[in-house]
Amino acid sequence: MTDIAALTQLCPPPQSPPRPVDWDGVEAGLGVRLPEDYKRLAAVYGPGVFSGYIHIYHPCGRTEFVDLTGPMPGRIRAQLQRDYDQGTHPVPYDPRNLFAIGVTDNGEHLFWISEPQDAPDTWRIAVNEARGPRWFTFEGTLTGFLTSVLSGGTAVPAFPKDLLEQATSFTPSDPASWTPPQAPARQPVATDTIRQWARANGYEVPDRGRIRAEIRDAWERANPT
Repeated sequence: MTDIAALTQLCPPPQSPPRPVDWDGVEAGLGVRLPEDYKRLAAVYGPGVFSGYIHIYHPCGRTEFVDLTGPMPGRIRAQLQRDYDQGTHPVPYDPRNLFAIGVTDNGEHLFWISEPQDAPDTWRIAVNEARGPRWFTFEGTLTGFLTSVLSGGTAVPAFPKDLLEQATSFTPSDPASWTPPQAPARQPVATDTIRQWARANGYEVPDRGRIRAEIRDAWERANPT
């Protein structure tokens, strides 16, 4: 049984199909290819919350705080980078390889460990403790993580012990409150411009192909308008 089949058996998805997602556009905007299991998960469930606690970021997230294509993944990575550089809090992975993919009601964040970047279907999952130093790593996909946690097969130390006391459920976001991802305020920038800036600032970039997400993030921070 596949992870998505096991999850839908454990936690039935909404009866109404979610809005379709333009994955080519999403990946082009992010500058990175996404795991296939995540695309299936997003297509089956849409935006919402698992067991009233785990919010998975989605390209149609109803607020910027749960929008995969919104500012939160970049903001979280920047904060982790500061912690990593300054030694403020222990970060067990290079923040450039941590892509925020979800958040809990208590403030824990879920991440893809996005290495190797060109093999997204091998990415593992990491969870950091809210207001604490602990990290947890799951050796599997995001869908496998949700299935294991919600079935009781995996216990994340930072998650509440009573998480599974109520029936496993998925609550979709209110469709009336959904808003499609907004077009960027800035005009599109030629990739050659970003490549030139990156090389001038010590980054290695290929002459062709996608520019790594962390380089795009750095360029946007340096060129906010």
